[in-house]
Amino acid sequence: MTVEVKPLVEINQQALRLLYRELGVVNAVRFLKQFTAGFGDYTKERDALFGKKTLEEIIDEMGRQRESS
Repeated sequence: MTVEVKPLVEINQQALRLLYRELGVVNAVRFLKQFTAGFGDYTKERDALFGKKTLEEIIDEMGRQRESS
């Protein structure tokens, strides 16, 4: 059994066409975005935002902010 090995560029183009057709452009882009590395340092950002707060403290703070707006 032989398998046709297509160039990677052609495979990517075919895959994008399939995703766009089956999911629509917006949902295809959303799907693809989950595989990007992103940027920044989440650990440092999380520590700067939440410090040593417990989950309960964070939820309480969210509730107070919601009530004041």
